[in-house]
Amino acid sequence: MSRGFIKEGDQEEIPMVPLRAYLPEGVPNYVTKEGLAALNEELKSLESERAKAGDNYIMGNFIEAKMKLLISRINSAVEIDLSKANKETVSFGAWVRYNGRVVRIVGVDEADIDKGLISFISPLAKSLTGKKAGEILELKGPKGTERITVEEVSFEPLALTQMVSDKHTGATATTEGKDQRTVKKKLVQLDQPQEEAREDDIDLSAAADEPCRFEPEVNYMEFLPIVNERGNIVGRALHLELHKGNKMLHPVVHLHVLSDKGETTGRYWWHVAFGDTPEKTLQRKTQEVLGLSGVKPLLKRQYIRETKTEKELVYVFTVVSEESLPQTPEGKDYREVFEKD
Repeated sequence: MSRGFIKEGDQEEIPMVPLRAYLPEGVPNYVTKEGLAALNEELKSLESERAKAGDNYIMGNFIEAKMKLLISRINSAVEIDLSKANKETVSFGAWVRYNGRVVRIVGVDEADIDKGLISFISPLAKSLTGKKAGEILELKGPKGTERITVEEVSFEPLALTQMVSDKHTGATATTEGKDQRTVKKKLVQLDQPQEEAREDDIDLSAAADEPCRFEPEVNYMEFLPIVNERGNIVGRALHLELHKGNKMLHPVVHLHVLSDKGETTGRYWWHVAFGDTPEKTLQRKTQEVLGLSGVKPLLKRQYIRETKTEKELVYVFTVVSEESLPQTPEGKDYREVFEKD
């Protein structure tokens, strides 16, 4: 955390500067129109506080440190135009009614679970994104699996399910009018970014009984590169748009893991991140997801893979490893991804 500098002779303890809301490195800072306005209002408020601080060196540095973090967020903000959204599908900025509750998917600085505002990087938001009214999904959390029924998708304001804690009685009331203390705890866990999950929230004994499994990453609000047939970037689009039959060519990497005897022991794939080369994305994923470091995958070939919903420029790599790696999904759909490799 940041600290202001202290002049010789100053004895007052320098206050700690709180960090902004968590945003993973490389993830765009999406905001709603209201969210961006709130950030700018916060900046005006800090500028006013800085002026009132005058010659107070400690307080001045403290406020300036907060302003620096805030300005960085404002400068990186990507405002999403909700008028262009598919009104039937959950995406950034949407109000979603599910299981009798209403939440809205917003930016990380806007998120406030007590008000029903959840960040787009949260597991709950990621699971809801791309869904339509009537769809049912299951969301795995630290304490179990919740079955979710999407009841309504709206881009016009809906009354959010607010969690209000009574400090005097310890009771918790919601717009549904019943004790929801356990529900609030569950909502907080589901909205919590997976990278920040606490170790003591995880049932390690249960996890130890299940083998580690690979699950293809799906983030509908992630920007992916659009390329030509030579792999040169010619634009970018949201993951959601690239998988709706538009057939905009985008790069992916396929990795075949081989044993020392040349037998295939695992097959994995990832989208190439915007701004990355296929090699860079692969290097990062083999370390982060598979736990392999120091390996050098070899490029085998590249080709264009086209389905009813998408068009991919596939880079096929192989690597030899005897490590115990995450198990890949079984089934025809997953096997078809690699059938032309």
